[in-house]
Amino acid sequence: MKQVSRKILIPFLIVVIFSSFYFGFYFGKQQCQICPPEGLDFSLFWEAYYKLKENFVDKEKIDEKKIIYEAISGMVKSLSDPYTTFLKPEEVKELLEDIEGVFEGIGIEIDIKKEKLQVIAPLEGTPAQNAGLLPGDKITKIDGISTSGMTLEEAVSRIRGPAGTEVTLTILREGWEEEKEFKIKRAVINVPSLKWELKAGEIAYLKINQFTGKTNSEFEKVAMEILTGPAKKIILDLRNNSGGLLSVAEDVAGWFLEREQLVVIIEGKKTEEHRAVGNGKFLGYPIVVLINQGSASGAEILAAALRDNRNVKLIGEKSFGKGSVQEPERLSDGSLLKITIAKWLTPKGVSIDEVGLEPDEPVKITEEDYEAGRDPQLDKAIEIIKEL
Repeated sequence: MKQVSRKILIPFLIVVIFSSFYFGFYFGKQQCQICPPEGLDFSLFWEAYYKLKENFVDKEKIDEKKIIYEAISGMVKSLSDPYTTFLKPEEVKELLEDIEGVFEGIGIEIDIKKEKLQVIAPLEGTPAQNAGLLPGDKITKIDGISTSGMTLEEAVSRIRGPAGTEVTLTILREGWEEEKEFKIKRAVINVPSLKWELKAGEIAYLKINQFTGKTNSEFEKVAMEILTGPAKKIILDLRNNSGGLLSVAEDVAGWFLEREQLVVIIEGKKTEEHRAVGNGKFLGYPIVVLINQGSASGAEILAAALRDNRNVKLIGEKSFGKGSVQEPERLSDGSLLKITIAKWLTPKGVSIDEVGLEPDEPVKITEEDYEAGRDPQLDKAIEIIKEL
């Protein structure tokens, strides 16, 4: 009996010892994913923290959560990449509102270009557009506070607010000698991702405002209306489209390209070629594309894919020039890191980052045109597409 017990016990102990070693190794490895890398000593951080806690005169001002958040923000800022950012939980809510296309504010897309806070685009029919803000405007102050060194998220948080309240933006525009203040009343902003109308009897004028979570379903509905109507040609208006979801921009491209045509090249940890997987139902339609300084990211990807694959003419002004891809990483307390994970290239292998897409037919819109309700860029697009 003892011999049998020993024969059973010894293999059992070996299994237990091996399992303990394996799971200890596995979980240790998992936990070490959040351990500081070799050579990185965080003792200096904790030394500074305890010195502050011990010696700072106003103890009630010491907020541990705020200290951690500011430390993470500082770490992110050290990368000098305006698109890699840290969002606190309340700022994550604003990001999700952007994706859904409904929020309270003035209806403006902004970004940081060459270390300056800049208007990418006022959204159509919003207080920002009605106040006269234009793509390319530099925002130097928000409610009197300088935007120098301000993060994009902080700027968005200051500009947004309850409907009915006011925000004052100090603007510097190309050609102006002095800054001007714009007092704008906030409202509930509900931005449709796209719209279309028939022009000159056979031209479908299709404007895509942004690539959001609802764009695919809205685009499919509009596409069916165009396909079953009298339209024979398409003007695709990507002006003031600041981008949005990369996957949605790629899905839209699939309606205009042959299956397997190259949409965009993503260069990150590895190089990926993203190809058209849609139905190509607009392949037979002559098309021109409108762009301006407010056309960015996904809008530039779509415009470049159409030009590189189908020699589609771009009309208007040089685009914004955002040639990078960001991915969100949720943290344990609901905060989020938005990390630049890749650069993207056009199908012909060109980076447009900080450069933008040059239009084939340059046409400017002046302040006088805006005030008079004229659209010489659209007029030029109609003129060109009539000849196709």
